[in-house]
Amino acid sequence: MNPYILAALLFGLGLGTTITFASSHWLLAWMGLEMNTLAIIPLMAQHHHPRAVEATTKYFLTQATAAAMLLFASTTNAWLTGQWDIQQMTHPLPITLITLALALKIGLAPVHSWLPEVLQGLDLTTGLILSTWQKLAPFALLLQIQPANSTILIAFGLASTLVGGWGGLNQTQLRKILAYSSIAHLGWMILILQFSPSLTLVTLLTYFVMTLSTFLVFKLNKATNINMLATSWAKAPVLTTLTPLVLLSLGGLPPLTGFMPKWLILQELAKQGLAPTATLAAMSALLSLYFYLRLSYAMTLTMSPNNLTGTTPWRLQHSQLTLPLAVVTSATLMLLPVTPAVIALLTL
Repeated sequence: MNPYILAALLFGLGLGTTITFASSHWLLAWMGLEMNTLAIIPLMAQHHHPRAVEATTKYFLTQATAAAMLLFASTTNAWLTGQWDIQQMTHPLPITLITLALALKIGLAPVHSWLPEVLQGLDLTTGLILSTWQKLAPFALLLQIQPANSTILIAFGLASTLVGGWGGLNQTQLRKILAYSSIAHLGWMILILQFSPSLTLVTLLTYFVMTLSTFLVFKLNKATNINMLATSWAKAPVLTTLTPLVLLSLGGLPPLTGFMPKWLILQELAKQGLAPTATLAAMSALLSLYFYLRLSYAMTLTMSPNNLTGTTPWRLQHSQLTLPLAVVTSATLMLLPVTPAVIALLTL
């Protein structure tokens, strides 16, 4: 892709998210979300491959549906209450519709089925943008509206953690596994959204760091399915040693970074008297942990048959920048000791 066009599209992505962040009017927020969608579509379809075009079409249709629903709900709110302000949502009908529209935007269960299919059709770089940056604007809106009916958010959260765990069990494609991982993590964030918005933000940032690390590892190894992971020991031996820890951090095992948000969320849910919800969420995390362990096993404990030339690619220079990978991998593995500082910030 022409670098000028790429720069313009990335600028459009940044501008769309910023407009949604800064808006207090529903029309402006909707416009920011539309800019976001339109800016990523050429990036998704840049490889003229039937699968990429199919993924782009599915993404466009789901995002257009969600945007139309959002516009309809905000117009309904203006008709019922005379308010266009995002923080002045009082009527339960438009609030529920907008929550559903934003759930469709980010891919929460039960409106999640587009996400694995779309992610499977993209290359890892665009998939990374879709899994991280594209979640920011809808989350900013979810944090600003206070849903009248808290049951709907808990239902979305539990459904997402369960679907994210069950869905990933039978997958062999890495991008689909990462999509189900994304659904499960979003479920954890939605569960706690109404009780502690700041904890949702901490979980979102932690998820971004861990997902960035995982995508960059797969990109360095040029791996798209589980079998291709078996050759990674010959390409990057040290990274292959660290990657299982990155995957277990995504699964939320102590003493890795991913344990921190899950621990704080379970603690907050128990404080709110939602012990059964916390138990179900913790049990569903075990499902996710199984497929992360499966990836770890495929990467470190299996070897693909190699001829002599296949065992020496690590001697070659990588074209990919390894500094971002080193920074996010370190953050994924070693941020648990800052938990007291995070708790202090949350209680400010």
